[in-house]
Amino acid sequence: MNNSSHEMSEYITKVPQVTLLFWITKIFATTFGETGGDSFSMSLKLGYLTSTFIFAIVFIILLICQIKAKSYKPYLYWFTIIASTTVGTTLADFVTRSLGIGYSGGSSLLLGLVIFSLLGWYKVEGSVSPHTVNKPKSEVFYWLTITFSQTLGTALGDWSADTIGLGYSGGIALFSALILLMVFLYKFTSVSRTFLFWSTFILTRPLGAVVGDFLDKPLSAGGLDLSRFAASGVILVAILICIYFSKNNQLGNVKNA
Repeated sequence: MNNSSHEMSEYITKVPQVTLLFWITKIFATTFGETGGDSFSMSLKLGYLTSTFIFAIVFIILLICQIKAKSYKPYLYWFTIIASTTVGTTLADFVTRSLGIGYSGGSSLLLGLVIFSLLGWYKVEGSVSPHTVNKPKSEVFYWLTITFSQTLGTALGDWSADTIGLGYSGGIALFSALILLMVFLYKFTSVSRTFLFWSTFILTRPLGAVVGDFLDKPLSAGGLDLSRFAASGVILVAILICIYFSKNNQLGNVKNA
């Protein structure tokens, strides 16, 4: 095996295998990001900016640990994902609500940042596939794109539910249908797998956002009016169960390789 192949194999062990369980865990994580972010900014009344600052510090600490890790650490990886989606929730709410540019303006701005990140990554590294990352510079682009996509997803979820009037159940149906479309394209077409990965990655975030809002928003607004803290606790347990099973599956595949 040459050096480049060795580096690739070493990096792949730092990220989860992209399986059905990966996407289920991702949806749980994005839903937790919505309920967890709202718990701080709304239930604890810390506000969007203060909550963003708190979650950003946690995210940066976890990100540094993730980049320094020499192998795949399941709990570290997924808690970095959770931190990125939580800071994405409060940051998107700050941009769209506190800055007053609205969900449409916020979604457009954040979509531009996702595209800018991907273009910058491609210009520097020649690829935006998550499976071609083999050094810290690439991993920084990887996580930057993830964070922008998480923030975009929150704005898109609010845009679908409020701006175009689909409500939470309508938003869930819309983004579920779009994700199923990505599955169809993956199964039956030759559309770029990298394009489909990032498209699906982005779409799971607004799905999680509208699911989270559906769980904790008042009955009068179309939600279930559940406690944000209770909902976050249940979702966190579901995430931990998913990580446990995905960890065992990935370790088993590595041993059998």
